[in-house]
Amino acid sequence: MTVIGWLQIILYCIVIVALVKPLGWYMTRVFNGERTFLSPVLRPVEAGIYWIGGVDERREQHWLTYTAAMLLFHVGGFLIIYGLMRLQALLPFNPAGQSAVAEDLSFNTAISFITNTNWQNYGGESTLSYLTQMVGLTHQNFLSAATGIVLAVALIRGFARASMRTVGNFWIDITRCTLYVLLPICIVYTLFLVWQGMPQTLGDYVEAATLEGAKQTIAVGPVASQVAIKMLGTNGGGFFNANAAHPFENPTALSNFVQIISIFAIGAALTNVFGRMVGNQRQGWAILAVMGVLFIAGVAITYWAEANSTTMMHTLGLTGGNMEGKEVRFGIVASSLFAVITTAASCGAVNAMHDSFTGLGGMIPLINMQLGEIIVGGVGAGLYGMLLFVTISIFVAGLMVGRTPEYVGKKIEAREVKMAMLAILVLPLMYLGWTAVAVVLPGPVSAMNNAGPHGFTEVLYAYTSSTGNNGSAFAGLSGNTFFYNLTLACAMFVGRFFMIIPAMAIAGSLAGKKSIPPSMGTFPTTGGLFVGLVVGVILIIGGLTFFPALALGPIVEHLAMTAGALF
Repeated sequence: MTVIGWLQIILYCIVIVALVKPLGWYMTRVFNGERTFLSPVLRPVEAGIYWIGGVDERREQHWLTYTAAMLLFHVGGFLIIYGLMRLQALLPFNPAGQSAVAEDLSFNTAISFITNTNWQNYGGESTLSYLTQMVGLTHQNFLSAATGIVLAVALIRGFARASMRTVGNFWIDITRCTLYVLLPICIVYTLFLVWQGMPQTLGDYVEAATLEGAKQTIAVGPVASQVAIKMLGTNGGGFFNANAAHPFENPTALSNFVQIISIFAIGAALTNVFGRMVGNQRQGWAILAVMGVLFIAGVAITYWAEANSTTMMHTLGLTGGNMEGKEVRFGIVASSLFAVITTAASCGAVNAMHDSFTGLGGMIPLINMQLGEIIVGGVGAGLYGMLLFVTISIFVAGLMVGRTPEYVGKKIEAREVKMAMLAILVLPLMYLGWTAVAVVLPGPVSAMNNAGPHGFTEVLYAYTSSTGNNGSAFAGLSGNTFFYNLTLACAMFVGRFFMIIPAMAIAGSLAGKKSIPPSMGTFPTTGGLFVGLVVGVILIIGGLTFFPALALGPIVEHLAMTAGALF
């Protein structure tokens, strides 16, 4: 661990905090339907989309209608991606002559992209055509990210509104999010990435001669446009199999820094949107502080573990930290920071192999994902996931002070607490349940490239990542099998939508309630006591439901390596 390393982490945090207010102010205006500096250009386009789609801007939706519209929207997205992958051999923009993708892999990939997971059981440059990458994956990167954002906004409206039956209109929200937020940023972002050296072409793969005279095929394509929304929308799912470890997806140190900034930018700014919409920006800062405490703790542990490596490495005379699987050009701190950010923010685009992390260093990405990726989290998903924990925390606080639990003027009652617990507990059901099945059946076990604690961790990581809609992997597991393609798809679907539906039920319930002013017995929700309470509740719930299984693989692996070095 070095001073320069810590300065990089501090600089990153400063930039993220500096973006919170301006981006939060802009998004608040967008979702409130107010005029922005882009309105003269985009408002006619927006109105045209509503006219073509038959959408009435004045008509809002009940939470059930809002949720049903979202689900039907994703059915269409699934069919588009699946159809493109199965028919890509017959479609244009396929210079490498990629054949049709297998049924089970197409199913897995389609589910992964509509759920914002972007799990890759394939190598992008060796499996998919340009058309599939653009029309299938890149377009869904926009729409799945926009879905997460608008669902968070709908939940915010539940807290902000009083005595209303509606939470907005899904079709209007998704249009405004894509048109006013994601597209403008990604256009500028793509141009920046091209300037940094990232390919953006529809030309054929490039043939090159090596120094030994051999022929080498270099994959290129419309990379920059996909990477921009991949990072901004916390999607993962890179153009290349190696994701951000590939020099064409992450050419320079500057591109690396901008990419990790973009991963957290919208998720952090949504806390400010929450504060503005409920009429108290301090509430947003308090939620961001909870996320920040957990994030800094995770970064510190991972950086320490990777910088100090292991006892076994020291006995072999290997100094300078654990560089296995790291980007030499970025170093341990940038790779560790990238790993923590991507697993905190539901973005599988890693620039280091988590499989090569130390036992303790690899445990932090698991913790981030098993908590529901609420540490800033995926765009939108992080905020509504955190608000579920806040709901439970306020309920606990209300019991402590002997009053009906209240938060931003709304009573938190049995219905909200039950829905919050349902949404949270569905996560361990998926990744612990499927892990238990996978490690006892002969077929899945044969796909494990490592035995013992590390092999168990690889399986647990795969189901945790898919349930948490993350998409990163320990990379030691052969996941492209019929069993894993189907079970991982199931985990992705349940982890996304079975968390969203209870959250939307909470939004509808809260929107229909009256607002009540704070009183002497109201638990304060903007200070350090509130931050500590929420962090404590998150860790308690995690300790009871997640961490026993979570810690088994990485910690046993760490102890085994230490014992091997000593004895």
